[in-house]
Amino acid sequence: MSSRIDYNNIAPVGVQALGAVYGYVIQSELPITLIELVFLRVSQINNCAYCLDMHTRDLMKKGVPIEKLALVQAWQEGGELFNDKERAALAWAETVTLVADTGVPDESFQAVSEVFSERELVDLTIAIGLMNAYNRMAISFRSIPLAVANKHKSKE
Repeated sequence: MSSRIDYNNIAPVGVQALGAVYGYVIQSELPITLIELVFLRVSQINNCAYCLDMHTRDLMKKGVPIEKLALVQAWQEGGELFNDKERAALAWAETVTLVADTGVPDESFQAVSEVFSERELVDLTIAIGLMNAYNRMAISFRSIPLAVANKHKSKE
């Protein structure tokens, strides 16, 4: 796989605008590990190798155990590995990311609203939308995951 376009160089102002949204999300009251877990789950749904690689690495640096990372895709079966907020955020991330299929039903909204304040829920939804945008950029323009780039460099 080779990269199609280096969108960071072609549209730096647009990428900076996405970065500003990322900055907003990071400074929100949502725990950074929760945000990163949501980013990872959204990237799994969208099959974005670049973002899967990046967010897995970020979560490992934050000390999230490999057992938990391995079960993000099957979080419903992860038992005590995921707390109530993480389970609610991951469920919300799934229904919002798959909006064309789910329509984000009232039951999903009610369930997440029991765990998050209105402000937290809006911030969480902004984070989900942002990751969907990043996934679409990385997939469309074939951003190379660090693991692949490092493997390629080691062969040279």
